[in-house]
Amino acid sequence: MIEEPTTINELLAGAVARHEKPDALGYKHNGRWMRISSQELAGRVRALALGLYQLGARKGNHIALLSENRPEWTIADTAVLACGAADVPIYPTQTADQTAFILADSGAEMLFVSTQAQLEKVLTVANRLPKLRLIISFDQCPQNEIVIHISKVEELGRKLNSEQPTLYQELSASVTPSDLATLIYTSGTTGEPKGVMLTHGNLISNIINSIKVHRWEPNAVALSFLPLSHIYERMVLYSFLYMGVSIYFAESLDALAANILEVKPTVMTAVPRLFEKLYARIQEKGASAGFPRSQIFYWALKVGRKYAERKNEGLPISAWLQLKYDLARKLVFGKWREALGGRIRFFLSGGAPLAPDIAYIFLAADIPILQGYGLTETSPVIASNTLENNRIGTVGRPIPGVEVKVAEDGEVLVRGPNVMKGYYNRPEETEAAFDGGWLRTGDIGYLDRDGYLVISDRKKDLIKTSGGKYIAPQPIENKIKNSRFVAQVVVVGNFRKFASALIVPNFEALRSYAALKGIAYETNADLIKNPRIINLFERQVAKYTSDLAQFEKIKKIALLEKDLTVEAEELTPTMKVRRRVVEEKYKAVIDTLYQEGSRVNLRLQTSGIKP
Repeated sequence: MIEEPTTINELLAGAVARHEKPDALGYKHNGRWMRISSQELAGRVRALALGLYQLGARKGNHIALLSENRPEWTIADTAVLACGAADVPIYPTQTADQTAFILADSGAEMLFVSTQAQLEKVLTVANRLPKLRLIISFDQCPQNEIVIHISKVEELGRKLNSEQPTLYQELSASVTPSDLATLIYTSGTTGEPKGVMLTHGNLISNIINSIKVHRWEPNAVALSFLPLSHIYERMVLYSFLYMGVSIYFAESLDALAANILEVKPTVMTAVPRLFEKLYARIQEKGASAGFPRSQIFYWALKVGRKYAERKNEGLPISAWLQLKYDLARKLVFGKWREALGGRIRFFLSGGAPLAPDIAYIFLAADIPILQGYGLTETSPVIASNTLENNRIGTVGRPIPGVEVKVAEDGEVLVRGPNVMKGYYNRPEETEAAFDGGWLRTGDIGYLDRDGYLVISDRKKDLIKTSGGKYIAPQPIENKIKNSRFVAQVVVVGNFRKFASALIVPNFEALRSYAALKGIAYETNADLIKNPRIINLFERQVAKYTSDLAQFEKIKKIALLEKDLTVEAEELTPTMKVRRRVVEEKYKAVIDTLYQEGSRVNLRLQTSGIKP
C-alpha cells in the first residue's frame, strides 16, 4: 500500500519514485512538442531549490511567481516549496498596479517572471517594492544586479548539491503539513484582493480526497490551459503528477483547438465559457450547413438531448430512442469527439455555473462534463460530480473529508482539513469569514435528497427588486447564453422595478444571420442598432427564459458592442463577471433602461421585451 504524502514535497518525491515517465511534462517549442521526463523534472526542482537557498531563500519566506502556464511554472513552484518557502502566484494578465499591490502586501523578496514583457511590467513599479531584491526570469532577459536567468540559479544549486549532497533532502523534509505552502490573492469580484493562506496540509487533503472520487489512470494524458495561478488548475496538476498522468501545456487559448488535436488528451479541466464558445460554434456551423444537413443537425440535437436526460436520470431507454440516438451519434455527435482528439474521457468544469442544457448536449456526444464546486479558501474542491455519479444541474456530492451544511438564510457553510488558515495579515476579515468553525462560502444553495449540492448564486449577487422579490441572476444568464447569438450576458435590476440584461452578441453568428437576412451594416455598432437585430434578441431572450416566474423575466435589454474582458477589469482572471465594475461602467445605459420610452445611442441599444 502506498503511503499517502503529508506535504507537496513528499508528493513530488513519491510521484517521481513511482512513475518513470518520459513525458511527465510536455510543451511546444518552435513548432515541436518537447518532453520533460520524471527524472529531469526532479533534477531541475532540486537544482532550483538549492539555488534559491544559496541566494538566501529560507523557510517562511514568500517568493512570487508571475508567469503564463509553462513547465518552468511547475518547476519554480515545487522548488520554492522544497526549500521551505511559500509561493505567491500572480496572474500574468494582472496590471502593474495589481502586481505591485500583491508583491507589497505579501512581502515577497524574490520574484519569478516568464518574459521580457512581464519583467518590464514589474520594473515600472519596482520603486514601490523596497523588499523585492531579486527577479528570476524564465526567458533570456537583460540581466543586472537584481535580474538573473533561471539557468544561473539552477547552476548555483547544482554546485551546492555537489558540496552538500544531503541538503536538499534535509530542507524538503523539514517542511510540515502545517507550514504555509502558498499565498493566493483572490481576484475578487468586489473589494481589495486578500491573500488566502493555504498550508501543505490543506492542499494534500484536497488532492488525496479528490483522487478518491476521480481515480486518475496512470496512462492518462492531460492538456492544461487554465491559469496555474488559480488554485484549481494547480491542485489538479499536483493530482496528475501524483497519479502519473502526463501533463501537456497548451500554447495559448488561441492555439487550444490545434493543441487538442495534436495531444489527444483523455482529460481536461475547463470553465463553462469554453463549452459555451464550443457549442456556439457548433450551432453556427449546423445552422449554416444548408438543406438537408441543417435539418439533420437539429434533429440530432433534439434526439441527443432526450437520450442524455433519460440516461442521466437513470430512466430506461426505449429501443426506438436508442436506434435514433445511434444514428444521431454516427451522423453528428461522433464528429464532436473527433474535434476533441477522439480520446477524451471527460472534462472537469469549475469556476462558474455550467448551464444544464450545455451539459446535456455534450453528454449526448459522449463527452461528459463533470461540474464541481469550490473556493480558493477551500484548496479548492468542496464537491464534485463523478463519472459514476454525475447529476447534471448540481455540483456533485461533497468529497470525502469535507462537511457541508446550509445556514438558515441559505448560505452554504463548509468545514474540513482543506479550509484555509486565514487571510494574510487580516485577522478581522478572517474572523468574519467563519461562523462557529464553519467557513462562510458566500454562495446560496441547498443539498438535495441524495446529498448532491446545488448552488443557486452568489449571496451578494442576488438582485432584490423594488417590489421585494429576490432574483438569482446566474441561472437566468445561463438560460440566455443557450442562444447561439449570445456571447455574454449580465442581468441587472437591483432595487429596480424589474430585471434587465446587458448582452454582448456573438458577432460571428450575428454577421452570418445578417447576411442571410440581407441586413446591411458597416460596423458592429450599426448592426446592434438595427431594429431587426433588436427584435431577434427580443425573441431569443423570450424563447430561452419562457419558463421563468413573471417577476424573474427580463423586460428590457441593452446590446453591447464590445466583449467584457479581463483587461478592462470587467472580468476576473477566472472569467467571473465583476458585477460592480460592469454596473458602474454602464450606469448610464442601465439608468436609461428604466426610463420609459428612451433608447440608448450609438454603441449600445436598448429595447423592451414585448409580453
